[in-house]
Amino acid sequence: MKLKFDVDRNQPDPFIFEDNGRFYLYVTADAGVEAYSADDIFGLWHFEGIVASVDNGRGYWAPSIIKIDEKYYIYFSCRVGKLDEYMHVMSSDSPLGPFEKPKCLYDYFSIDSHVVKTDSGLFLWFARNGNIGDRIGTRVCVDRLLDPYTPEYNVRDVVLATLDEEQFTPKYTKDFPWHTIEGAYWFKEDDWQYVMYSGGCFQNDTYHVGYASAKTDETDLTKIDFIKCENGEKFVPVLIKNEFEEGTGHHSIIKLDGQYYAIYHARDYKDETDPNYVERRTARICKLHVNDGVITAERYKNII
Repeated sequence: MKLKFDVDRNQPDPFIFEDNGRFYLYVTADAGVEAYSADDIFGLWHFEGIVASVDNGRGYWAPSIIKIDEKYYIYFSCRVGKLDEYMHVMSSDSPLGPFEKPKCLYDYFSIDSHVVKTDSGLFLWFARNGNIGDRIGTRVCVDRLLDPYTPEYNVRDVVLATLDEEQFTPKYTKDFPWHTIEGAYWFKEDDWQYVMYSGGCFQNDTYHVGYASAKTDETDLTKIDFIKCENGEKFVPVLIKNEFEEGTGHHSIIKLDGQYYAIYHARDYKDETDPNYVERRTARICKLHVNDGVITAERYKNII
């Protein structure tokens, strides 16, 4: 089901956040992090414009936000000058900014943040490139934050590619295809901890959302061995293209009145009879059912 917006724009990589009874959505954009707000997630979302940017930055990817001691910290990746997509953080006294005091956290490709707090402190989930393992490419990793601006720089890879359906491109070198596991979102429910992610290429039929899980009460997230949800080596996505939408991926989660919802991006199928068709990755919502280490999605075309 599509969310309702007061403007006709893209909403890639939507990150949902609730604060003082109001909802906020932060999305990827070229000139800066764009934001929306709403009184009801199923109501009308109002476009708030660009809320975070850095000098000479472009290509602001996959923002996320966390509130700590009445301060808001927004994390995103962007290119500055000739540099690649590097992770940045900024802070503000408001969820809509202005966000100030930018800092680049890593000097290598680092995207798709999710910062969480446990009894062991702050942890930053993100994706980076690597050549470890049988399938080279982008993988999900985690690092401890000593404070919102300071990583420990002891990054641990957590979710790696294991399936052909996670290939981004047919070839990386002559012999090795490139794989992509990114868009991490961590949460805890009962005795289980989950790391959800996007896999594959957003333009391919196998682009999807999957997850890894661990039954543990460990609060140091760098010490947990998460197990990917696979039936043997069978592809079992939570979200993938269906009869009414494609390009389903990169999501965030909110729990309301005991019900989990995933906010994700997807595309409508092209209407060959519509001369005004414009391809957009727009924010959508579905129910998630989370029980005893298993996540399933309940999707609707028009209503929930």
